[in-house]
Amino acid sequence: MKARYSMGFVDVGGWDTHVNQGAASGYLAGRLDELGRGLLTFSQTMGALWRDTTVVVMSEFGRTFRQNGNRGTDHGHGTVYWVLGGSVRGGRIAGDQVRVEPSTLFQNRDFQVLNDYRDVLAGLFARQYGVSPAQNAQVFAGVKAKDLGLL
Repeated sequence: MKARYSMGFVDVGGWDTHVNQGAASGYLAGRLDELGRGLLTFSQTMGALWRDTTVVVMSEFGRTFRQNGNRGTDHGHGTVYWVLGGSVRGGRIAGDQVRVEPSTLFQNRDFQVLNDYRDVLAGLFARQYGVSPAQNAQVFAGVKAKDLGLL
């Protein structure tokens, strides 16, 4: 990727944790460890180009806040996005947030969608590539770029 691409996408499956999700040493922890090691290897392989690289880790759906009867979690609404890279001002939680309590859960089981991925990506594209609102609208109709000050 470092020699040929300025933008790329990778799809990694195996994140459905409906049964026996586990905790610090369970199935999900193992998947997160694999992801972390892969991201570390990618950053190291990029070398000096890492300075100009931004990686967004996201899912097309979240997971429920509460465990189900099979010791897993079901498909949910809200999720988290990880943004990392050589120029990312990280080390913090960014974006809209609410206190997690029964009254703030969607249908009493899910995190709300507070930060639409299209808005977040449009904000990153505007910062990193100088993409205008009109150009972002060609990719994401009706988007309102959300600049979280990450770059």
